[in-house]
Amino acid sequence: MRGSLLRTIEHVIGGTRRTSERTLPVHDPATGAETARVAAATAADVDDAVAAAGKAFVEWSEISLARRSAVMFAMRDLVDRHADELARLVTAEHGKTLEDARGEVTRGREVIDYACGIPSLLKGAYTDQASTGVDAWTFRQPLGVCAGITPFNFPVMVPLWMHPLAIATGNTFVLKPSERDPSASDLIASLYADAGLPDGVFNVVHGDKVAVDALLDHPDVAAVSFVGSTPVARYVHQRAGAAGKRVQALGGAKNHAVVLPDADLDDAARQITGAAYGSAGQRCMAISAVVAVGAAADPLVERLAAHARAIVVGPGADPASQMGPVVTAAARDRILSLVDASDADLVVDGRDLATGEGFFIGPCLFDHVGTDMPVYQEEIFGPVLVVLRVATLDEAIELLNANPYGNGAAIFTDSGAAARRFQRAVRAGMVGVNVPIPVPMAYHSFGGWKDSLFGDTHVHGPEGVAFYTRAKAVTSRWPGPAVDAAPSMHFPTAS
Repeated sequence: MRGSLLRTIEHVIGGTRRTSERTLPVHDPATGAETARVAAATAADVDDAVAAAGKAFVEWSEISLARRSAVMFAMRDLVDRHADELARLVTAEHGKTLEDARGEVTRGREVIDYACGIPSLLKGAYTDQASTGVDAWTFRQPLGVCAGITPFNFPVMVPLWMHPLAIATGNTFVLKPSERDPSASDLIASLYADAGLPDGVFNVVHGDKVAVDALLDHPDVAAVSFVGSTPVARYVHQRAGAAGKRVQALGGAKNHAVVLPDADLDDAARQITGAAYGSAGQRCMAISAVVAVGAAADPLVERLAAHARAIVVGPGADPASQMGPVVTAAARDRILSLVDASDADLVVDGRDLATGEGFFIGPCLFDHVGTDMPVYQEEIFGPVLVVLRVATLDEAIELLNANPYGNGAAIFTDSGAAARRFQRAVRAGMVGVNVPIPVPMAYHSFGGWKDSLFGDTHVHGPEGVAFYTRAKAVTSRWPGPAVDAAPSMHFPTAS
């Protein structure tokens, strides 16, 4: 059989590697060729991974913060040293350009940087003499076995949003990466082992919905982190929540960039082009809708069209390529169907590139788009940018706030007053001012509003530390010699 001749990507469970009877194909998006098979976990495989993590938690949760921090510092250095190897794996299985993949690795590594400071991040609060002879303090403890279910579009960065903080705070972790580009996760597991992380603290199970549901239902999984589409995020939140787990589930997006007439239109067009078509639009923070205000519209569309037509599309491994393919043939065909069905003005048509080998589609730009059109309403997750026209900033804010998603929003303007008004009024979790992709640094937290987030906490940063730990408050008193007094039946108060 053809599949038997291909490399098999294995699970990493308790420090050992193993495969499964059922495997799934992995493709090179630039050629369409099947390049590997990835093991597809059974419920029993997930049981074994959770058991290994549970066993490791007993000792790891008691290891000193100094030791945990040392592992994170070692892991940081190893990720730096293997950055090119990680990027090549991402390009080979996802399709994005090598330059883009290297940027992904760097942004993911920044969360490890943050986790290196875990002794400071877990400092509690202490109150001496809260009451007469009584001291009070708080500290945070790990939850237990945590799980991460991550998407194809950032196979290095998004998992790194999760497991470094989960592990540094004393938890153990089971990662279920996307089956479309799974190799980077196995390399990360090897790097953790080289960094001195004990067996079982970090585990990888590959597969599809079978593995996902087994993690969501498993009684020994304490918390689940998820990034993906809104329907699946809602499903994960409901199913894992019903099983009593702590859940953070980040969903889809329709990120808007509002461009005012006073903006530097050359700069806005350059930045929006990169934000719309970088990684072939397969970013949860990609700008997929431009709201052109008043007189900005015609000159902005002219500039966007010129930039889109100039983009060099080709294999991600080719240094000349500025944009690679989308991840699968099914993704390409879905994007094409939405473009084909739209009644808006197609200013730039990239469909001709979808005729050869690989899963390519060129940049597409629509103008005069209405909010009732599927090309606006759908999260396309491809190289398609739509332009909507409004008369005022108020109309632009109203348009954004009516959208069910609330991940990111940006404004391009030369007016501080307009920018401040926008950032306070727009209902989105992350806002950029003359910055199209406002992904926060690792020491802040990432996450959206509305249908872009299910759960109460964002990922990484302070909210990530809070998600993977629970607070405990202690009140203590060390009495002196016994006093002959009757017991007090009053509610205790400070005195």
